[in-house]
Amino acid sequence: MSSRVPVRRASSSRSEASRVPKIPPNTFGAAFGLSGLAGAWSTAANHGLVPGGIGRALLVLAAVIWLVTLVAYLIGGSVRTDLVHPIFAPFVSLAVITPILLSAGLHPYAPSLSTVLTDTFIALAVVHGAWFTGQLIYAEFAIDQLHPGYFLPTVAGGLVAATSAAQIGQHALGRVMFGYGMVCWLVLGSIILARLFFRPALPTLLLPTLAIEVAPAAVASLAWFALNGGVIDMMAQFLAGYGVLMALAQLRLLPLFVRLKFSIGFWAFTFAWAAVASALLHWVTNDVLAWLILIAITALVGAIAVRSLMALAKGTLFPAK
Repeated sequence: MSSRVPVRRASSSRSEASRVPKIPPNTFGAAFGLSGLAGAWSTAANHGLVPGGIGRALLVLAAVIWLVTLVAYLIGGSVRTDLVHPIFAPFVSLAVITPILLSAGLHPYAPSLSTVLTDTFIALAVVHGAWFTGQLIYAEFAIDQLHPGYFLPTVAGGLVAATSAAQIGQHALGRVMFGYGMVCWLVLGSIILARLFFRPALPTLLLPTLAIEVAPAAVASLAWFALNGGVIDMMAQFLAGYGVLMALAQLRLLPLFVRLKFSIGFWAFTFAWAAVASALLHWVTNDVLAWLILIAITALVGAIAVRSLMALAKGTLFPAK
């Protein structure tokens, strides 16, 4: 007889998704998405398209929202329950992944502080990713509880860490984290797609996480560009090929997305597509096209931010329990 003590196994992902915490951990997706938008504007600034101050201002806004969310979550959330929850557990990682980006953004102004903070949050992300991986082995999760948010703890954590480590000059650490994220992507990506292909549809509340499927190739591209100096080489082309497939596949999902009722889960669209926009800005050479990409991602994130404020005012931002 097995000696392990499993976490309560849900009868279905639908029943688990209906148990929404007061402040669900995917609330951190707002700061994460704004950090991604800041990255897109910073990429455009690096190419001489826009002033650098816009990206910096967005990064400051993301930091403020992350801090407010962290305080609210610690007060009103359910951290211990969320850490072992088969639906919400992956989103807890955003609490430590987002500040990796924020800390690296400090490097031009406070290099020593930036390095300490970035390394600290990378370490926390690795610890959480390792714990999360162990939890997947230890607990008895059903495959129908799996969703694209499962990319966050290790794939997003590793690839975001790789980008940020390179930005602060720690290229060896960046390469280590690139390997960490890439291997986790190869393993989890196949499992998640198999679940999406051949098992019942995701619960309605989790349907926005389908947008995360475009993120791994884009975030891996950004990490690779940060490590290789922005050169479009064979690896960049390899990653772009899969990225194009997953981005175009989202067109088939548009009828599904437009029927969704707005909720905090819509922030899943923001970082994923901001990463795609940033990766595209490395490829395009036409200023008009680059501006169209920048306007499109800003409009998307801005619209979700406005809708979030409206829903928060009405008390409908968080799904009812």
